[in-house]
Amino acid sequence: MKRARALATGCQRRVLLGGVLGLGLLGGAAADTLNADLLQAARLDDGRRTMSLLLRGANPNARDERGQTALLIALKEESEKALKSLLEHPGLDTNLANAAGETPLMLAALRGRLDWVQALRQRGAEINRPGWTPLHYACSGPDEGVVDWLLLQGAEIDARSPNGSTPLMLAAGYGGISSAERLLKAGAKAGLRNEQGQTAADFAERAGRDRLARQLRAAADKP
Repeated sequence: MKRARALATGCQRRVLLGGVLGLGLLGGAAADTLNADLLQAARLDDGRRTMSLLLRGANPNARDERGQTALLIALKEESEKALKSLLEHPGLDTNLANAAGETPLMLAALRGRLDWVQALRQRGAEINRPGWTPLHYACSGPDEGVVDWLLLQGAEIDARSPNGSTPLMLAAGYGGISSAERLLKAGAKAGLRNEQGQTAADFAERAGRDRLARQLRAAADKP
């Protein structure tokens, strides 16, 4: 374990030193080329090239024409090797969102990748934020383990999206039924309504989950 930690620290040190030296030697056009190559390497899941470009001074937070960073691209494309290289860079900002306001942690949560969620959190990814949150996205996805872990990390259980929807509503209508049941046990409020006047039970009913809808209505009626 100590040896692995030392190797990781050494790798981060090399990336940082290489980036600093590289930035001092690069002109604007050269930097733009490096950044474009980095975005492509993330798209193609080329971990070695990703690391090489970072060592040469590519900006880990550079964006493409759609506002996507290499990290967002790697998560979207499930580029495991590129993701690992990016996460080793000390200058990586894990909270930069895409044009839709989705953060890396939100994308990882939606895919149900607890390993990615934990790695991003370790690098400073924020769990709570205004509007849509990683917990909303986790509740829309396939893996209840991510929901449990986010709650243990202090995720706001009744966080409101821009239209007032809560994680419980999304779990009831789109995610796993067990996610909704977990949220209820953890204290989620079943009687809350979004801007359309819908409750979590309405989401479940619309999805054809009648038993869950009854369970949610009963929970909402409790004082």
